[in-house]
Amino acid sequence: MSIRTPPTLLQLAGESLLRDQALAIAALEHLPAELFPPLFIQAYLSRSHQSLKAMAQAWPFTVLPLGSMSQLSLDEGFKAVLDGLDVLLAQKVRPRRWKLRVLDLRNLGADFWRMWCGDSTLKRSPTGRVTVHRSSPNMVHPLAPVEVFLDLNFNDRDRDELFMYVIQWAQQREGLLHLCCKTLRIGEVPFQRVRKVLDAVQLDCIQEVEVNRILDLPTLGTFAPYLGQMRNLQRLSLPHIHVLAGEEEEQEEEEWDKELQEEQESFSQFLSQMLRLHHLRELDMESPSFLRGRLDQMLRCLQTPLDKLSMTNCRRLMHSDLTHLFQCQKLRQLKSLHLFGVSLADFQPEPLGALLEAVAPTLQDLGLDNCAMVDSQVEAILTVLSRCHQLREFTISENNFSVATVGKLLRHTAGLRSLEVELYPVPLECYTTPDTINQERLALVRAELTGILRELGQPRTICLGTKHCKRCGISKFYDVEFL
Repeated sequence: MSIRTPPTLLQLAGESLLRDQALAIAALEHLPAELFPPLFIQAYLSRSHQSLKAMAQAWPFTVLPLGSMSQLSLDEGFKAVLDGLDVLLAQKVRPRRWKLRVLDLRNLGADFWRMWCGDSTLKRSPTGRVTVHRSSPNMVHPLAPVEVFLDLNFNDRDRDELFMYVIQWAQQREGLLHLCCKTLRIGEVPFQRVRKVLDAVQLDCIQEVEVNRILDLPTLGTFAPYLGQMRNLQRLSLPHIHVLAGEEEEQEEEEWDKELQEEQESFSQFLSQMLRLHHLRELDMESPSFLRGRLDQMLRCLQTPLDKLSMTNCRRLMHSDLTHLFQCQKLRQLKSLHLFGVSLADFQPEPLGALLEAVAPTLQDLGLDNCAMVDSQVEAILTVLSRCHQLREFTISENNFSVATVGKLLRHTAGLRSLEVELYPVPLECYTTPDTINQERLALVRAELTGILRELGQPRTICLGTKHCKRCGISKFYDVEFL
């Protein structure tokens, strides 16, 4: 039998106060600011809508993080808060206690509510994120637009109604409110649903776009004009883009030519809008087969140097694409470079070495996993790798290296004092078949690598990862450490 935690005195006081909403509303004028968050939660959970409306009007903080309460939905409690704000927005002057400048509808975690409600597990100061303003009782607060932050996350159908309600609410109060949508995430939903919302919001507020569904080039072309209006976009994450592959099905030549032309026009539309992104700093691409033979065209559209580039599952890229990638001038200030599943088999290492040489002063995160690299390619970049003194994470697993090459990597990275995460491949000598590890050989190899770490004389932990098993679909990892 479990013992239920008894309610705190604060909770009991809040429950008692909310039983009489008229009394609760009258008490807000004299209620200490620190008691507003726990009372607000109780009012929200108990559906005391009139109390919520009144508390929104008397809110004594600069931020009301409503989106962090719970899974935000278009319920009566949510509408009560907006109704409370409406009352104040209609006034020429605001009450002395009302300090609200931001209504945050994003889910950023429950820290604000927890730290004000006596959660001892939080170490942060309760005034770290939201400041309590102690104004003079007679101070008059000037009118200023209230910022409303809303993430556009298209995964749940119920969110569409919420988005449109907030958008229309903000539009009807133009000049008093400024709706700012900084993040756009598109999941497995019909693109028509996304367009309906994008047509109604101010797109130049968006700073991050993440697409998590497979698109075809025509759909990407349709999305491109919206992308071009996001002039302050800093991070763009694109999914797999499906392209025509001549052998997939039999088609009339005329129909085939028409579809190819449509794809080319869509690609050109996408490139033309990429030219308008003057603040892009991070680019993530999943399986960008649509760039085969024309990656250079996209790279030329970059308007500013990137901080981060991530490309995953790019087996279909040509050697000419990789050469253009490594020679791109807009990648000369990278802090993070991730190439996973980019086939470097038979690729000369000099272009990659030149890129690493250029980014050595800034690079903090380097991933070259599952790139079909061999010993000779790694040896060609060892010297420049040892000069990446800002490097904090280095992963190069699922490649074809010998024990000797892994040992050389350990020696050349020993001087990188910022390095915290290291992932290397289980050496080839440990495999009896492509998917089978000989545990006795692995034990000997781990002992040999431990000896190298001991020889280098500094505490260090590295990890060895196996190749992705085609039968079970997983990789296994083994620690090697010297403490």
